[in-house]
Amino acid sequence: MSQKSLAEIGTPVRHFTLQLSATRRGARLARLLTERQLDEWGESCDAAAQVVAELASNAVLHGRVQGRDFRLALSLHADRTLRIEVTDARGDRIPRLPGPVAQDAEGGRGLLIVTAYAHRWGVVESAAHGKTVWAELVPGRKDLSGPVGLG
Repeated sequence: MSQKSLAEIGTPVRHFTLQLSATRRGARLARLLTERQLDEWGESCDAAAQVVAELASNAVLHGRVQGRDFRLALSLHADRTLRIEVTDARGDRIPRLPGPVAQDAEGGRGLLIVTAYAHRWGVVESAAHGKTVWAELVPGRKDLSGPVGLG
């Protein structure tokens, strides 16, 4: 599968951005609003909702600064590539893929799930504004079946 740069994907034809409180409620709302927005755009939303849930949860758990919100941005491009961006205030806490996760562990699978659903993902650091974790989903990629990150 070839990897496209943002320039190759082109200018988004649809865009949605929202500031949300860095709370569990804000993370839950990010997922629900993603589902609603993608439904309005006529796009499937299951994989995107899962990726948003993981990135928003990480922003709340690991990127929260008292009194600061996180930002959700969705950009749908002409080729139907969906770019998801979640920006939080903690630029000093860059996400890393974990090693193997125990089957009975309650956490540690978030980025493994993002990796499984996304065509690609990454982090853009900003000293002034924290960091943005982004993921790109391409049309036609199959949803996963079975557990992720067990091993």
